[in-house]
Parts: sequence; structure tokens; C-alpha cells
Amino acid sequence: MLVINEQISLQDWELTEQFMRASGPGGQNVNKVSSAVELRFEAERSPALSSAVKSRLRRLSGRRWTKDGAVVLQCDETRSQARNREIVRERLVELIRKSLVAPKRRIKTKPTLGSQRRRLQAKKERGEVKANRGRVSGDD
Repeated sequence: MLVINEQISLQDWELTEQFMRASGPGGQNVNKVSSAVELRFEAERSPALSSAVKSRLRRLSGRRWTKDGAVVLQCDETRSQARNREIVRERLVELIRKSLVAPKRRIKTKPTLGSQRRRLQAKKERGEVKANRGRVSGDD
């Protein structure tokens, strides 16, 4: 069981971990030890998350969201399988916590009359500077 907060915890059947050999430096250890972790969370089928949270999670996950409705996270940062497992679980918890926060609705505001006038005045001044550029007449 993976605890997200007081109200939400993920059951073991929702999470699938797969271990594989990591890439990169590490010498012979890389060739013989499966230290990389791939965590698969069945988000679409999860009863712990509401539909709004699932849609936000889908948007935040990006390419990590599969067609089956699962979130797939990978980690091969350390040489320790246990540490990689902790890291990938922390990432999942952080991702779900971000999706729990509903974004604020934007309230449309109009620019003040003073700011509109200042903007137009600045545009007019800049236009005058540009208009005054050009060839200098040969009046000596």
C-alpha cells in the first residue's frame, strides 16, 4: 500500500514493479544486476482517485501516460535497486499530489483607463522617434 495523504492510499494491485538492467556506467555491476525500476500505476482503474484528479494526472503525466490509462515511471539513477524503487515511488506520490490541487479559475480583468492611456502615449512617443529617423537634408 502506498499512502498519498490521509484520504488517499493506493492498493498493491494498482502498482506493478518491473526490474531490468540499467544503462550507462557501472562496470560489470550493470551487466549482472537488474537495478533499474519501472513502476506502472493503473490510474484509470484506480478507485482512490476521482475523475477530475485522473484528468489532471493525465495532463501532468504527458508521455508517461499509456493508452491503457496507466502511468509508467522509470528510474535507474542509483546502483541500488531498493533506492531506485524508493525514488520512483516518491515521484509517483509527488505527481499524484500535484494532480490533487485544482487550478484556480482565472477571473478576467480589464486594464484600467490610466494604464490604457499610458500604453497609448508610450506607443505614440515611440512612433514619433521612429518617424524622425531618416535622411538628413543637405541645408548648410
